[in-house]
Amino acid sequence: MAEKMTGGRFIAQTFKAYGLTHVFFQDAILRRALVEMEELGIKRILGHSEAAAAYMADGYSRVSGGPAVCMAQSVGAANLAAALQDAYLGQSGVIAITGRQPPQLQYRNAYQELPHGPMYQSVTKFQAKIEIPEQLPRLLRQAFREATSGTPGPVHLDIAGLTGDVIAVAEHEWTVAVDEVHCKFPAFRPAPDSESLKRAVAAIANAQRPAIVADRGAIISGAEAAIARLAARIEAPVVATLDAKTVMREHEPLNAGVVGTYARSCANHVVHEADLVIFVGSATSDQATVNWSVPRDGTQIIQIDISPSEIGRNYSGVIGINADPRTAVDALAAVCQSQVHTQWLARSQALVAEWRQEADRARASEQVPIRPERLCKELSEVLPSNAILVSDTGFSAQWTGTMAYLEHSTQRYLRAAGSLGWSFPASLGAKCAAPDEPVVCFVGDGGFFYHLSELETARRWGLNTITIVNNNHCLSQGLQNINVAYRNRDETHKHDLFVFRETDFAKLAQTFDCCGVTVERPQDFPKAFAAAMASGLPAVIDVKTEFAAQASFPWIPKQQQ
Repeated sequence: MAEKMTGGRFIAQTFKAYGLTHVFFQDAILRRALVEMEELGIKRILGHSEAAAAYMADGYSRVSGGPAVCMAQSVGAANLAAALQDAYLGQSGVIAITGRQPPQLQYRNAYQELPHGPMYQSVTKFQAKIEIPEQLPRLLRQAFREATSGTPGPVHLDIAGLTGDVIAVAEHEWTVAVDEVHCKFPAFRPAPDSESLKRAVAAIANAQRPAIVADRGAIISGAEAAIARLAARIEAPVVATLDAKTVMREHEPLNAGVVGTYARSCANHVVHEADLVIFVGSATSDQATVNWSVPRDGTQIIQIDISPSEIGRNYSGVIGINADPRTAVDALAAVCQSQVHTQWLARSQALVAEWRQEADRARASEQVPIRPERLCKELSEVLPSNAILVSDTGFSAQWTGTMAYLEHSTQRYLRAAGSLGWSFPASLGAKCAAPDEPVVCFVGDGGFFYHLSELETARRWGLNTITIVNNNHCLSQGLQNINVAYRNRDETHKHDLFVFRETDFAKLAQTFDCCGVTVERPQDFPKAFAAAMASGLPAVIDVKTEFAAQASFPWIPKQQQ
């Protein structure tokens, strides 16, 4: 039923109807809508930068499994666009809203105005300008449809008015209409066609060494149980990209570990030796496939994806199944004949055991300052069974992805798609989406410096996350390449390129009225974690780790070495 209201009220009611509990913004944007949201119970999380607002929305979307909203005024549109890269690569349904000068002021050097479209072109699935109030209902509804349909991803709405005020103040007769399927993703679950299923079943029946590779799309689809059923039925080891680390519990017999460049050697060996690889919800990226060398050339591939454009993107001759991953894997499990691959499973499990034996030595290190592998072991042992572990990019992702063991099916793992510093604000968004679940952020000091001001946001809103700072006072990942660049040169000032002053992040946290704890010995970590959990505050655990510690890289095929 149509009701006369302002654009601000319509926006607020629409957000409420789509199930949003929080919005994330940097002042000044849609203030009238924000005031209306207060009455509707939507929490308005003001951050300290547009990037932080976008990362919070990204974390919220990944954990809620639905759309999220971040907003900024016209001058902040460039910062917001840059921060959407992680949401785009991470397949998050983030709706970015910006203000813009109205049409009569465009192309006249209006205050703070630049064309926004080009900024958002590479990091969104869809973008639109809302110039007049009559466009608002249709395009706002379209934004939710685009964000949640097919492969989820960011969208952008550019609203007339420097702060969106042209639309927000306008009064019209509007009807709040919600497509309920677009409150979550995937909005639709298309089933596989019978012909592609038949071809896949035949390939599986002929395989002697099948392996399943789960990626982000499998997690979005909720395909974990279906993958376990198929894997058991055809006796195929399962490997995961970092984005699907939790597809199986750590010590499940068929779990062969994390594959790719930030990976475990055992998983790379398994996929390289397989004669059939089933990719489930995978973009088959260079990181997931070690620059497309794992699997090796000539391996039969089945690729399951909700997006037809991904099937065969990086491998020719694939058997493509264009369908929702969970639906497709369930269908395969139902029609495949049981397979027996005793020698192949023994081989994959031997590879896993060999890797664990080596990893356990690193994870047991008594070294002080602490080795990151030991930190991951200590974290694994205290991490609550329903925790959400949020990792930054680079070595943080490599260490947590390989050395942090997640033993419970109710634990979740999120990692940055590439933006250093993403993890801390993303963890705050994750906490907004799951207020009753422990949220733990793992980040290096270099990453934490990006957005440590959001400690104030966390304290203001009671977002009691635990942030573990792997504090080695440097950016250690680039050291190898820096050493190469300095070969045969004077290294007196080499530290200029990657070293920071030593910083006491526990003391910094305390100045924000948060909990701050310092850990210098590995055996002290459990007590520090317990104190952080019990504090009732946002907490930072400053762990003093080995300066410039290097992560161990996995086995990769010779041609890639």
